[in-house]
Amino acid sequence: MKIATAAYPLDWLDSWAQYEDKIAKWVGDAAKQGADLLVFPEYGAMELSTLAGADMAADLEQSMHAVSDRMEPVHQLHKTLAAEHGVHILGASAPVNADHGRPVNRATFYAPNGVSGYQDKQIMTRFERDPWGVVGGDGLQVFDTALGKIGVLICYDSEFPLLGRALKEADIILVPSCTEALSGYWRVRIGAMSRALENQCVTAMSSIVGAAPWSQSVEVATGMGGIFGPPDTGFPMTGVLAEGTLGQSGWTYADVDPAAIAHVRADGVVLNATHWEEQNPRAKSVTNCSLL
Repeated sequence: MKIATAAYPLDWLDSWAQYEDKIAKWVGDAAKQGADLLVFPEYGAMELSTLAGADMAADLEQSMHAVSDRMEPVHQLHKTLAAEHGVHILGASAPVNADHGRPVNRATFYAPNGVSGYQDKQIMTRFERDPWGVVGGDGLQVFDTALGKIGVLICYDSEFPLLGRALKEADIILVPSCTEALSGYWRVRIGAMSRALENQCVTAMSSIVGAAPWSQSVEVATGMGGIFGPPDTGFPMTGVLAEGTLGQSGWTYADVDPAAIAHVRADGVVLNATHWEEQNPRAKSVTNCSLL
């Protein structure tokens, strides 16, 4: 399969049609390059807040609800494009008013057959907790698709090994991200590469890039697309299948052979995925040893 990960800029939108045209072009361009799986970034849907006007877009609380109110037509657009181009799409995540008291950070996954599912972010960053008030939503899922088993760890979630381990059945883990500083980008990238190492799988990271001065929530973002695997049998020695250019918008592509994932898990130089449980008794047997 071919995976496409987005380095996606947020635009000021004057009309819904402008948004439709933008997403259709992005999906169409990736499909023309033969992509089977498209990954948009965390909070990429925040540009929809501009459709409610400058005052709403600039207000942290109101902008979240303005985006949530637009999600039904967003779903219909992505379902149509997935079917039209025969691709799987992880849509840009959005704050969604669900049954959790406060908005959750939700990414929806669309298959070309019209079926969709969603993944909520599990662990909130400091900014999401306060002042956003975004909360953790429903639990982790593994999506069984025609491309294989796919999981999603939204940005900060990728930095937690136990969340990655919960997706041990996944062949591919998608990591949509939104990071303001270069250090934030590298935290998420290191997390994505670590999860690929531990689970002997492929991870695909997407990012928001550029400035959105009309927003309090995503005013500036640093990142690029990247696709990673274990630095082992059948994969690059660096573990990097493909990476974009920092801050440059566009798709980053990599060809991924599911058979290579199965092979490295069965007969890699190391077998990280099979040795995970050996950590538990050894970690619990730590003792204090004074050298004073």
